[in-house]
Amino acid sequence: MNGVLSVEVKILDDRIHDWGLPRYQSAMAAGVDLFACVEVVLEVHAQTAAVLVPSGIAVHIGDPMIAGLIVPRSGLGHRDGVVLGNLVGVLDADYTGPLMISVWNRNPAGSPPIVIKPGDRIAQLLFVPVVRPAFRIVDHFSAGTVRGAGGFGSTGHAVATGKPLAE
Repeated sequence: MNGVLSVEVKILDDRIHDWGLPRYQSAMAAGVDLFACVEVVLEVHAQTAAVLVPSGIAVHIGDPMIAGLIVPRSGLGHRDGVVLGNLVGVLDADYTGPLMISVWNRNPAGSPPIVIKPGDRIAQLLFVPVVRPAFRIVDHFSAGTVRGAGGFGSTGHAVATGKPLAE
């Protein structure tokens, strides 16, 4: 296998053969596009519940040190308001079911619906390394930090004042 990760891909919708098998669109692309395998045009209305859209494929990663992430396509989110209902879909290495894309229209209520047609590229799939540390239960941490247990928005305060945030 010469050090290259191999992921098995099962085609669940034959239209994928016409639209394009999973592939990287450029030599340095981070993700592969996922298609909307809907039967008819889908309208996703602003500020309503997220809709699950089938991608037409399933994958088997098979390596516990790799995970798949389903993330939005940048342009669709910025330009059209398409975001994922779960923000990021996480595919565990042992999941082999259909890849579903949770689509949500973040635009203000009353905005025109987002129209998704069969074959539209609506999300992308990335593969990332996973770190699986061993857990040690402790009563106290072995070392302190400048930030300590400072909560949300606390980073940088200790550096600016020179005082620890928590003991």
